[in-house]
Amino acid sequence: MKKIVILLFMLASLAAYAQDPEYVYTEASELTLVGKLMPGKTANPYHRVDTTLYKGFTKRENMLVRMSSGMACVFKTNSKSISILTKYGEMDDPTNTSHISAKGYDLYIRQGGDWLWAAAGVNSRKKMDQPYTIIKHMDGQEHECLLYFPTYSEELSIQVGVEKGATMEAIDNPFRHRIAIWGSSFTHGSSTSRGGMAYPAQFSRSTGLQMLSLGCSGRCMLQDYFADVLVDVDAEAFVFDSFSNPGAEMIRERLVPFIDRMIAAHPGKPLIFQQTIYRERRNFNTSEDKKEQAKMDMAAKIFKELKSTKEGREKYKDVYFIIPEACPLSHEASVDGVHPDNYGYTLWEQSIEKPILKILRKYGIK
Repeated sequence: MKKIVILLFMLASLAAYAQDPEYVYTEASELTLVGKLMPGKTANPYHRVDTTLYKGFTKRENMLVRMSSGMACVFKTNSKSISILTKYGEMDDPTNTSHISAKGYDLYIRQGGDWLWAAAGVNSRKKMDQPYTIIKHMDGQEHECLLYFPTYSEELSIQVGVEKGATMEAIDNPFRHRIAIWGSSFTHGSSTSRGGMAYPAQFSRSTGLQMLSLGCSGRCMLQDYFADVLVDVDAEAFVFDSFSNPGAEMIRERLVPFIDRMIAAHPGKPLIFQQTIYRERRNFNTSEDKKEQAKMDMAAKIFKELKSTKEGREKYKDVYFIIPEACPLSHEASVDGVHPDNYGYTLWEQSIEKPILKILRKYGIK
């Protein structure tokens, strides 16, 4: 009898331990949003562009710019666990990007002045309308949290939950300045395992400078209607990954008019263009190798020509061309022959950090 009582007590204790705590939820937009391209200018706070205002996008582009890639929220809490409840809108299902990155969340916690990875996750596809506990069994001390949003989905609501009785409040944006970055699927975060591994997010954590991402998977081709958006963006500097999607002839036709328009809209601000990276599928595919090299050569040629005269050097004095690197000597950092894996994106961030910081310092951005 005594053994039965002890067993029942143990089972009751385990059941109580297994029960989820009661959570109190706060809409993420009521906390502090980080990385938002156009704050206060979208009806949905998790959209990057208001597609009712800016026209010309294709149906897919409309979906892509409503995705929350590159955005996060910051807050502090002493809760021992954190839950997230999401109401999704449009969702993509990329084959080369993890479910966690595409539709889930990535949590960092500040430790000793740095952001240390803490947790990441998302519910299964059948339970995405239910709460998800991203972390539990924390120590109950107050922590500053950085929560990255999904890369390939639109959110109508993001509610962050802490245990009932715990504290939770917004903190100041931990990142300085506003640096807009427009780019391809590379900038969007394609092939990452979690949202915080996109190279603009890594750049922000490493430098403390705030990147405002407008990565648009497969659709960054120097279009006029994207320029319409960028003309209206309030930023101190602009970075571009704009040669990964268009071919050589499109670069030749569109690049200089695009640059001229950006200079006119943002005089005296640095415009930093990145060469496209080496894609591993070139290795034995001669057609791909020729095509990729042609667009790399075209971009380099145009930038050389822009500053080949005294007039050009003066007109384009705030325009820069840098070379990123996402390929290790082993050539083993690609997911699909096009997109880097997490390590490849880390190499990318490391390769552009010093050149960009050197340029930004000229403009008092540090």
